[in-house]
Amino acid sequence: MAPRLDEVLDWLYRVGRWTLGGIFIYAGGTKLLEPESFAVLVDAFGIIPKGLLVPMAFGLPILEVLGGIGLLFDIRGSLALITALLLLFMGVLGYGIWMGLDVDCGCFGPEDPEAEAFHGLRSSLLRDSVMVAGAMFLYAWRWCRAIRPVSVMATANQLFSSGGKEND
Repeated sequence: MAPRLDEVLDWLYRVGRWTLGGIFIYAGGTKLLEPESFAVLVDAFGIIPKGLLVPMAFGLPILEVLGGIGLLFDIRGSLALITALLLLFMGVLGYGIWMGLDVDCGCFGPEDPEAEAFHGLRSSLLRDSVMVAGAMFLYAWRWCRAIRPVSVMATANQLFSSGGKEND
């Protein structure tokens, strides 16, 4: 018997979360390994003041990793964070295209194989557009199935309160 459409879409929802989460964990992790190199890549766009480059080179990848981990476990707020980051990245890429910049997007850190192969911002913008479409599917499926992501605080409270009662 063939699987029902809602079962297939439930499966796609999980795979979509895991895929986006994995991409963001990888992208943020590679940038965290070499934040100075990532700061140089971002500086090429000319939109961040010099004094904020290093804090941004640490902060942005940390947000990517946290959002990716949250998406893996379907934690409330993580899809919003990933979507906001994607829209930010698309804005920066659009700016770079509009300014005619010929720079590496820095999307996957300093050793980005896409940068070596294409060295262009348009392919990065297209890739981010596909990921936004994936995020929109996740939002739509959550709405259709009334899926409620896990609350970090509620989970932590439940873990700590049940642990304390066992020791009484």
